[in-house]
Amino acid sequence: MVPVMFLRFWTAIKSMISSLISNFHLRSDERSIVRGGRASSVSGIPDTKQKERPATTPTSVNYHFTRKCNYKCGFCFHTAKTSFVLPLDVAMKGLTLLKEAGMEKINFSGGEPFLHEKGDFLGRLVQFCKVDLQLPSVSVVSNGSMIKENWFRKYGEHLDILAVSCDSFNEDTNKLIGRTQGRKSHLDNLYRVRDWCRQYKVAFKINSVINTFNIDEDMAEQITQLNPVRWKVFQCLLIFGENAGEDALREAERFVISPEQFQDFLDRHSSVTSLVPESNQKMRDSYLILDEYMRFLDCTGGRKDPSKSILDVGVGEAICFSGFDEKMFLKRGGKYVWSKADMGLEW
Repeated sequence: MVPVMFLRFWTAIKSMISSLISNFHLRSDERSIVRGGRASSVSGIPDTKQKERPATTPTSVNYHFTRKCNYKCGFCFHTAKTSFVLPLDVAMKGLTLLKEAGMEKINFSGGEPFLHEKGDFLGRLVQFCKVDLQLPSVSVVSNGSMIKENWFRKYGEHLDILAVSCDSFNEDTNKLIGRTQGRKSHLDNLYRVRDWCRQYKVAFKINSVINTFNIDEDMAEQITQLNPVRWKVFQCLLIFGENAGEDALREAERFVISPEQFQDFLDRHSSVTSLVPESNQKMRDSYLILDEYMRFLDCTGGRKDPSKSILDVGVGEAICFSGFDEKMFLKRGGKYVWSKADMGLEW
């Protein structure tokens, strides 16, 4: 007979070996995504039951390839929870899968997309999508602080739309919100980028988040002067795990406004023809969002619940977990003239 003490010792050894193997697999999953492997297990989030939704075409996709940012906007709802960025060739592979699934427009965002590799990573993705994939529309959302004129010289011809986020035309208000870095003027950056867009024939757009700090501001004169092709006006949105809740990196509750306050702001700016309003209801369900691992993020529950990566299971399966409301996408004007070649702009 085998001694009892030996059996106990052997059982303990097996348990330690099992634990070591499990930890090795968890660490190796992040390496596997670099090869286009399983991205869903990178975050440690278990597989979820597939939701029964009709097949969706990813006509317009927002790819947040980085979460890192040089600003600290208090209401940010896509925060720097990781520093991970896919290798360029793997990101291109995922973009190709999206094109094959029907993507017509890609929007690159973050974080701050010009921060990684000083904008060259972004530029190469922009060029790939326009030249190799022949997408009708390629756009970028930025805070404008990291953009250099040389980027426009190198990549500007391939970019259809550049949106710069600006929540106030009062520099002190921008500082209170966190849309600033050191002594740099956010407004100086905004006007500089607008001029470069005109010079290098890129459609210029402005995004503004309406919150408790700017709710009473009248921006009509400045927006009219800047003359963007679109002025996207968002109602400040809470997303648990991002800007609300115990584990969030931001505390956005103090920025939240009511639907009535948001409507008052819209009414006050109704004369601005480029204004495109987006309430929380429209925003939460009507965007196809890819995170840094190329997972679709479902925001319908007030969180960002990730799918498996399209690099792992393909676009068709992953998009079933996106929570995307195609009817709301069309209702909010998500499909518009988004190729600069069709805009008829006078440069």
